[in-house]
Amino acid sequence: MFEFLFKRPGDNKPGDKQPAGQEAQAGQAASTGAAGPGAAATPQRALQAEKLSRIQGDEAAAVEFVLQCEFSELRLTAAETIQSPELLERVHTAMRNTDRRVAKLMQSRLDAHRHREAERRRGETMLEQARSLLKDALLTPNHVADLDRKWAVIAAPELQDEFGAVRAALAQRLEAQVQLQRAMIDRLAALRRLPSEPLPAAELAIKLEALAQEQAQALQAPEQPSLPRGLVAEVGLEAQKLQASLHEIEAGQAALAAREAFLAAQQDKPHAELNPEALRKEWQRLPQAQQGAHGEAMAALQQRFEALLASLPQPEARKPREPKETPATKPKEQGRIEGKTEGRARGADQHFLDTMDAMEAALQQGSLGTAAELDKGLKEAREKNMRGMHLTPAQSDRLAHVRAELKRLSDWARWGGNVSREELIKSVEALPTQNLAMSELAKKVGTMRERWKALDSLSGAAPKSLWERFDAACGAAYAPAAAHFRHLADERHANAARGQGLIDEANAEIARLQSGEAEWKHVAGTVQRLRLAWSHLGAIDRKEKKRLDSLFTDALNTLQGPLEEQRKGEMAEREDIIEAAAAIDPHDRHALDTMRALQQRWQEHARALPLERKSEQALWQRFRAVCDEIFQRRKESMHEADIERRAHEAAKEAISARLEAAAAEVSPASAGKLLRDAAAEWQAIGPVPRAHEARVEKRYHAAVAQIQQQLEAARRAVGLAQAGQLRDKLRLVQALEQQVASGDGAGDADWEARWSALPPLEADMERALRARFDAALGALPEGRDGYAQLLERNRGTLLNELLRAEIRAGIDSGPEFARERLKLQVEVLQSSLKSGHGGGHGAGHKGGHKDGQKSGQTGGSAQLRELAALPALVDARTASRIEQLFMRLAREGK
Repeated sequence: MFEFLFKRPGDNKPGDKQPAGQEAQAGQAASTGAAGPGAAATPQRALQAEKLSRIQGDEAAAVEFVLQCEFSELRLTAAETIQSPELLERVHTAMRNTDRRVAKLMQSRLDAHRHREAERRRGETMLEQARSLLKDALLTPNHVADLDRKWAVIAAPELQDEFGAVRAALAQRLEAQVQLQRAMIDRLAALRRLPSEPLPAAELAIKLEALAQEQAQALQAPEQPSLPRGLVAEVGLEAQKLQASLHEIEAGQAALAAREAFLAAQQDKPHAELNPEALRKEWQRLPQAQQGAHGEAMAALQQRFEALLASLPQPEARKPREPKETPATKPKEQGRIEGKTEGRARGADQHFLDTMDAMEAALQQGSLGTAAELDKGLKEAREKNMRGMHLTPAQSDRLAHVRAELKRLSDWARWGGNVSREELIKSVEALPTQNLAMSELAKKVGTMRERWKALDSLSGAAPKSLWERFDAACGAAYAPAAAHFRHLADERHANAARGQGLIDEANAEIARLQSGEAEWKHVAGTVQRLRLAWSHLGAIDRKEKKRLDSLFTDALNTLQGPLEEQRKGEMAEREDIIEAAAAIDPHDRHALDTMRALQQRWQEHARALPLERKSEQALWQRFRAVCDEIFQRRKESMHEADIERRAHEAAKEAISARLEAAAAEVSPASAGKLLRDAAAEWQAIGPVPRAHEARVEKRYHAAVAQIQQQLEAARRAVGLAQAGQLRDKLRLVQALEQQVASGDGAGDADWEARWSALPPLEADMERALRARFDAALGALPEGRDGYAQLLERNRGTLLNELLRAEIRAGIDSGPEFARERLKLQVEVLQSSLKSGHGGGHGAGHKGGHKDGQKSGQTGGSAQLRELAALPALVDARTASRIEQLFMRLAREGK
């Protein structure tokens, strides 16, 4: 507003004109500037494109090109070459706030590189884990399956071959384990089949030795730790049992061979030489085979023997001897003797005979225990019936023979039992070295003691030394199990104490809940924690377990009752949140804020009182599904909006392109309509993508500015032409007035012709100058003195108005007018302050500035007309000042 106060006297001296060449250069520069920056940038872009073509995959050169290039498309093309992480990081840091596309490309490649590095590190970790598994002595299939499951989600192709080699080695180890276990199972089946095979004892021993060697080799194999300990123990136990029964099998086979040879020898003899009773006695004296594997063979031989006996002639039964009668016998003694003879003749009763038959059958079957019990029954029966029962000689011989056979077999059984006891003691002493589980160890020791008792019943009582050795071995073997069971008992008592503590804690929480001091979140956490702790409580004695379970269930039900009621209310709140989320309009601009508020509300409820895991998961899945659906619909809407914005962008780009194309050919008459139509069409188009908005706006304003510059240049040319016409007519008028003032009246008709030869001006300026010209032309014949005096009087007024106009236009008046100019500036300032506006130089707001500018332009035009219409004499300096003022105002478009 007050810039005219600070004009220096040397600025824009009057009479200084630019040469014609400089004016032409200025016009050319203006036209070049109006043509836009594209024409100047085209050579630079071509140079940059040529430089880009010479990069040819050089990443360092590409980085330098990206950091120095001014064209985004070329930067993006060069950035495609960069792959090194260090160079990517450098370019991303430099372009983060400069070129979004290049920065995004660099970021994506950095992310991909980091992902590959992370996958490679995970792959190396899995590879190291695979190697450690390969070195592990105890390799299990679940570890390898877990390794395969983890490797399946890792993308590390550079490690695939190395991992494949390690995985193949692991597969070989697993296959070796499978083969070793299958061989162990087959070996166990072979051991169990051996006793039933009809082989000699020597061959059985050879096969058992071969199987034992195979078992020893299996236990020395590299994959031996993978064998189930129960399977290994079972194979060892079967081998021991078979080894212990070898002598029994050998004895049984020897007994079968002896009986077979006896039968063959007797069948070759004539039947007349054979005595059935003698044969039966010899048959019973032969060794017996144990029942079991040889039972069927023994039965077949017994049938053959019975058939042989049946084929022999049976001897006649001997008559009992009659007692001799003596005359000297007294009647009393004779009665007693007759009674005795009658008892002897009667013999044993049928029950005694049946018992003796059962004893013989038990001996033939090898059941020594049953035979011993039956023999005991026979002794008791004879003791009870000592006076009433007398055996016949045949019965006595038979009973003696049976008891002799019982004694012989008992001696054999006692000898075999002692051997079996020795083997049993060795088996018990080997139990601590088998690393059995405690329960299995206790079961084994119990089984060994039962077998010892069975040997006592079958083979008679054991020697004291053997019993002491066996008992000491059982005690030593059972000691770890006893300690383990004592530890388990202590743990059960400790678990019972912990269970009682949990019940007390539940009762304390019930008391706090009833008093209103407990929070629902704390109650829910306590219930969950107590339930989890109770499930991990461990073993408790059965009686104590039943009591504690009842107390804990009652306490937990008391806590869960009100908690479930509160959770029902919480579930209703969650349902309301889900319904509120489902009711959100995805197209609403506040949809995201509403969704975040609902999510925050959900989190608050979840923190206040967590629900049961199943219910919580179900409700959360529903809520998340609703949220995902809203976000998906909003994403689709945003995608549609993005497509629409891109269409808007294309439409606005088309407007800008149309303006750019019309800028070179537009005329001043059609430029206004073109700009108005473009502005209306621009405003009617919707928004464009935010990332491209600045670029689109910049292009549009550049195209509009280019057309406006051309219009301004055209107006300025028109103004300069009008100023030249005004100057010519003003010079004609000034020359006429100078002639009037000099008193020379020649050539009056020539003045009118000269005026008519000049082109007409604007209507107002034409009228003002025509009036001044006519007044001077009319004063030329007469009234010359009066008009000359008027011209002289108006000289000062003209100078004053000219100085005022120069101040308004910001033109220097020269050093000789400095004082008058300063005085007039102060007057103008005071007048402006009193009127409240700057006379067109500005106002307090934007609208005021525009109005003031219009009024200033109108006032300036009126002042120019007044200055041009004022008749006054001027010298060359004043005339030059007036012409400079008109040309300056015309150049500025005023």
